[in-house]
Amino acid sequence: MKSFVRQVPAGDNRERSVCGDCGYVAYENPKVVVGSVVVSEGRVLMCRRAIEPRRGFWTLPAGYMELGETLEEGAAREALEEAEAAIEIEGILGIFSISRIGQVQVFFLARFGGDGPPMFGPGEESLEVCLFAPDEIPREEIAFPSVHWALDAWLDTNGGPLGRPACNPPNDVRGVHRMPPEAAAS
Repeated sequence: MKSFVRQVPAGDNRERSVCGDCGYVAYENPKVVVGSVVVSEGRVLMCRRAIEPRRGFWTLPAGYMELGETLEEGAAREALEEAEAAIEIEGILGIFSISRIGQVQVFFLARFGGDGPPMFGPGEESLEVCLFAPDEIPREEIAFPSVHWALDAWLDTNGGPLGRPACNPPNDVRGVHRMPPEAAAS
């Protein structure tokens, strides 16, 4: 069995897991989370989580991207899995860096696919799924800061066209751990 040690590999500037036998470097990179703000007639689709972390709290349909799928395909799959909703992606709403947990989260603006009224229901990871008008969003029961950020980015569009994607709010440091200036310079 290989034994890994934490060390700075030659030519690198940070500690990595390195095989003590052969020198293989096991890079650990951020995970990509994809999700969507699905809107119908000014109301947003939200899911009450049936799983940890934050079971019982509200979120947007989102989750880890899988190998072999595009960002858009991942967001559509998550909406189908968590909210039984077929969606059509309109564009990127926000990109959020959550460095303290090694995630990059990409949220899209989307609408329900197909003709007729929106079709949705709770998937395996959701206790319930609802459409909320902006003033009905259960802000005190939201699972994660990035859900607040994505909802705020949607509300900032005011139903208009998408502009530059939103990023981490500069006044909200949750999830952000900036590199020290000396590390950024190297």
